[in-house]
Amino acid sequence: MSRTIVVAYTPDQFGQAAVEAAVAEARLRDAELLVVNGTRGDALVDDSFAGSAQLTELTARLAATGVSAEVRQVVGADVGDLVVEVAQERGAILVVVGVRRRSPVGKLLMGSVSQRILLTADCPVLAVKPD
Repeated sequence: MSRTIVVAYTPDQFGQAAVEAAVAEARLRDAELLVVNGTRGDALVDDSFAGSAQLTELTARLAATGVSAEVRQVVGADVGDLVVEVAQERGAILVVVGVRRRSPVGKLLMGSVSQRILLTADCPVLAVKPD
């Protein structure tokens, strides 16, 4: 059975930080990456859902690292749950997610994909911030 690290990816500085950390972890752990980009289904207005040009760029960056990687886009009711489901399906050894600073009220009103992943994943979760 292969060792898989799942990355919760968004096409921004937070997603890039998650990918960079995951590549480093994959090298340390001799693991492959499964990069997950998800949306609730409103992809046309969801800035977190990568377009084809962004996916092409991401795939090229991953190929240049020499780490075995797959990119998957998923659609569902809750992006955090989607990432956790993929991690469970693959028996992931780690989930990596980029996090942003949000106020307590912002978290209460809007929820948090990172928080959902941290609280529900069966494996360790590495939360990273961009430099």
